[in-house]
Formats: sequence, C-alpha cells, structure tokens
Amino acid sequence: MIICDLCGEPRDCQQKEIEGKEYDICSECWNPLAHKLKGKGRPIKPEIVSLPPPRAIEEQQDEERPGEQPKIWGAVRP
Repeated sequence: MIICDLCGEPRDCQQKEIEGKEYDICSECWNPLAHKLKGKGRPIKPEIVSLPPPRAIEEQQDEERPGEQPKIWGAVRP
C-alpha cells in the first residue's frame, strides 16, 4: 500500500508523471482529475523550431594582434 499524494489515504496507487514530477495517485483520485483535464494541456511532441545557421564572423583588417603596436586614430584640428 502506498499513500496517495492527493487524498493522503493508504491505497493501491499508480505513479503518474505531471509536469516532469512523479506522483502516487489512486484511481479514486485520478478518474475525476483525468475527466476534469480532458481536452486541456499541450501536445506531447513540442513543435520543432529551426534556427538559421550562425553567420560567419569576418576577420577585420584593423584588428589588433598581440605583439603589435596599437593604431591611434585621430584628426588634426586647425
């Protein structure tokens, strides 16, 4: 005998998975709950969404490289 998670009575319970968690629920509690939830909920297989491939990052020519002097950009004002 297992204690039902809904009514707290020691009964023959079945394990049911709800939202990723397992519960021990007796048939007296499960039948009304299943009837109430009939037709509701989400599909079992989630929709597959394809993302576009990642864009290749082009190497910039002005990129600083280790060991080189940094470039200082400026303007001369008259």
